[in-house]
Amino acid sequence: MRSFRLERQLDLDARRAALCRVAGALCALVLSALLLAFTGRNPAWILWQALDAIFSRQRGIEGVVLRAIPILMTALAVALSLRMRIWNIGSDGQFLVGAFAAVGVGINLNAPGWLMLLAMAAASTLAGAAWILIPALARAYWGVNEIITTLLSGFIAVQLCAWAALGFWRDEGAWAIQSTEAIKDTLPKIPGTESLTIALLFPLVIAGALWWVFRSTRAGYEIDMIGGNPKAAAFAGINVPRRVVAVMLVTGAIAGLGGMIHLAGSPGAQQLNSGFSAQYGLSGFIVAAIAAGSFLGLVVGGFLIAGMFYSGLVLQTRGLSVYIVLALYGIILIGVAVGEMAARYRLVRAESEVAARRST
Repeated sequence: MRSFRLERQLDLDARRAALCRVAGALCALVLSALLLAFTGRNPAWILWQALDAIFSRQRGIEGVVLRAIPILMTALAVALSLRMRIWNIGSDGQFLVGAFAAVGVGINLNAPGWLMLLAMAAASTLAGAAWILIPALARAYWGVNEIITTLLSGFIAVQLCAWAALGFWRDEGAWAIQSTEAIKDTLPKIPGTESLTIALLFPLVIAGALWWVFRSTRAGYEIDMIGGNPKAAAFAGINVPRRVVAVMLVTGAIAGLGGMIHLAGSPGAQQLNSGFSAQYGLSGFIVAAIAAGSFLGLVVGGFLIAGMFYSGLVLQTRGLSVYIVLALYGIILIGVAVGEMAARYRLVRAESEVAARRST
């Protein structure tokens, strides 16, 4: 019986990779159209409504950008760790803890607006890094699986924020949704927009900085070397545990800062409540995994995912069932992921079978 395995392609054929990605997206669109037709809906009308929701008004474009910002911040955190083959599943928790720290500073510190924002940014960055410190040390020095520790720390972060919303920072005037008190200082708006703030600059600058680090610095080279072969990196003189801890702390800091800029840069998000994170960590993980180390692909993917989520919300207000919307999300994400896998891997016959044939 023939057996096969997936083999990663070291030198990608640009044309083949592009065809695989386009094919994956087209297959997802065809399956989505079939699902809509099966449920008695016109796929062309749904597509038109989705595009109209985004591009017909400035509010639609800004709505997509606002949703993309926290997704990009968590995606950047995950992407950095993935370069070292470290799976930071708990970026959502670091995002929440960063927002928690920013709220604590924002409602308790009395300072001028610009100083308040700097203090909130510093607190959120430190909180995100501190939240991943134990998983980082456990992974670097004792080999504890970071998937488990970061995931568990994320659960604790959710409960911590719920405690703040229901307890010591509770807004006594909130009755529909329990939440903390609102921060008073927010990031300045971008001129010419209705709701966009300079929060948009943070993920773009960080993505550019990380691209430069991995393209031009020794630190980026060492991170990629550890991700490719930790034993070879250690043999070459790299302090692998110290580098692992440093990278994981930076990933937590990026995600924590993401919580602050969402809190201070998104309209209506100035309080912590049960819906604050909106699974931005999961969305960021999906974007980072599909981007596969490409920071440009990560930025593009973040905006596409945000556009899909925004149009899905609008379609629900126009009569499309939430369950169908979720099914469409799943089909599109799976199609894109399969296309990306086909671009980066190829199916080859297992070595054991080839060796057996040669021996005979």
